[in-house]
Amino acid sequence: MTAVDKTVAENSANPATLVRDSVKTVIAASMVGTAIEFYDFYAYGTAAANYFPHIFFSDKANPTVALLMSLLTFAIAFIARPLGSLVFGHFGDRMGRKTTLVVSLMTMGIGTFLIGCLPTYNTWGIAAVALLCLLRFVQGIGLGGEWSGAALVATENAPEDKRALYGSFPELGAPIGFFLSNGTYFVLESFNDSDAMLAWGWRVPFLLSAILVIIGLVVRVHMEETPIFRLAQEQKKVVKSPLTEVFRKSWKQVLQATFLVAVTYTLFYTLATWSLAWGTKEKGEGGGSLGFTNQEYLLMLMIAICVFAAFIVISCVNADKFGRKRVIITSSVLLVVFAALFPFLLNGEIVGQRNFVANMAFLCIGFALMGTAFGPIGAFLPELFDANVRYSGSGIGYNLAAIVGAAFVPTIATWLSSHWGVHSVGIYLGVMALCCLVAVLSCHETKNVDFTK
Repeated sequence: MTAVDKTVAENSANPATLVRDSVKTVIAASMVGTAIEFYDFYAYGTAAANYFPHIFFSDKANPTVALLMSLLTFAIAFIARPLGSLVFGHFGDRMGRKTTLVVSLMTMGIGTFLIGCLPTYNTWGIAAVALLCLLRFVQGIGLGGEWSGAALVATENAPEDKRALYGSFPELGAPIGFFLSNGTYFVLESFNDSDAMLAWGWRVPFLLSAILVIIGLVVRVHMEETPIFRLAQEQKKVVKSPLTEVFRKSWKQVLQATFLVAVTYTLFYTLATWSLAWGTKEKGEGGGSLGFTNQEYLLMLMIAICVFAAFIVISCVNADKFGRKRVIITSSVLLVVFAALFPFLLNGEIVGQRNFVANMAFLCIGFALMGTAFGPIGAFLPELFDANVRYSGSGIGYNLAAIVGAAFVPTIATWLSSHWGVHSVGIYLGVMALCCLVAVLSCHETKNVDFTK
């Protein structure tokens, strides 16, 4: 009997408290939402790097400016996410994880689907750009409540000694969503030329997201509330104002969570969004003149994402065995080394054009380190907070990290590389890795905390 079950048996006469979702249900309910989350963000990131500069921000005189403007809209959802985490975190800690996750998924899905229905700049002018920004904001609001709720569904149903492994379920949604998004673009570009993609092909991934959302809603409507939240309700530990409690008692943990996660965002969008533009565009367009086609680069990313998924699981198993801090400290140190070395793999003057070996080394090593850093976060962040403010605390920290680490990464990296070369992007990533290292060193090990409190 786990500590959760013992506590429930001792403190509750209601047998319903003991009801837990099956492992299959936990995997589906926690993984599907984050898969959709990352699918939506990858679809937008790919479109922002390749299609939106022509569809919404066409500037034939200066393509780099068009690309930068397009990538700035990418940041809007990240700015909205902390607001979403405040709203959904409040209700998640007051009403429960299940209802909040259903509403956040619907909000996110509607925003994504409607982006696929938007008229272009040539049709509606500046109004089309304004609507794009509004829907991107709606996406961010919905996403603000997604990850933390999914992580709690997984970890609050987990055995004590497997919280990090269960916490890997929502984390694995990242490579799944990435694979589905890039796979969709890859198939579309295999059968359509660039004119067709600009005319209608770019819309397809956004419209197809509706199928994933419907599947996610069916799974989540039928899942149970988590046993730890039910226990908190029965012991009357649910607080009226979770946000006040978080900022009054756990502000330090919020800051720690923010910088623990920020580097994973910086690394991911460096690998998946900035490098896509760098590898496929000419220097005059904000790229590195590496000579790859968009389809070739998407295929390399899809191969590398499998490495990402494998290292999420490996790191979570190690986090359950050796502790969360040891794994994340190791990944932070290795990321500093990677940040210093990877620019040599992306410098066309050193490796030449169309150097698949160098580029695959960059992507595979980067995603291996990404999986190592990202995997344990699914358990580590919730473990930093008490059960009655866990949704709010972990969500705020995770989504503030989205602003610090991700919102402007493609834009900043494009600007840095176009002015000072690819090595400046390495310095940027290295600084974020050092911030993560400081944050994790300031944390206590949480592997053996009482998760019911």
